[in-house]
Amino acid sequence: MKEYSAKLLAKSERTIATAELLLRAADVEGSAGRAYYAMFYVAEALLFEEGQQFGKHAAVQAAFGQRFAKPGRLDAKYHQWLIAAFARRLLADYSVDEQVSAPEVATMIDQAREFLTVGQGLLKG
Repeated sequence: MKEYSAKLLAKSERTIATAELLLRAADVEGSAGRAYYAMFYVAEALLFEEGQQFGKHAAVQAAFGQRFAKPGRLDAKYHQWLIAAFARRLLADYSVDEQVSAPEVATMIDQAREFLTVGQGLLKG
């Protein structure tokens, strides 16, 4: 595994821990953002291993779908989770009328943890 990819996975792990702390402190919106970024870092690490880097979230999401979900290298649910988490993060960050719920964010954190585990396994194996 490349050093940069390992750093991204470590960052994902720290970000999951931060998301959990924020959720326990009732900062649901902050926690949603951290849960999304934990998934995003895993996707970036996987793509970096293949020599790909992108400057936009949409580009990372699309490339992850093309290289990992579409060919079946990883279950397509991880791509779906990444996209859904991004939408919730945007809602949490920018909306004042709609809110993300604590149970939704707890699910996002669980998904991020599973995504990290699968990403680590793919890169180490």
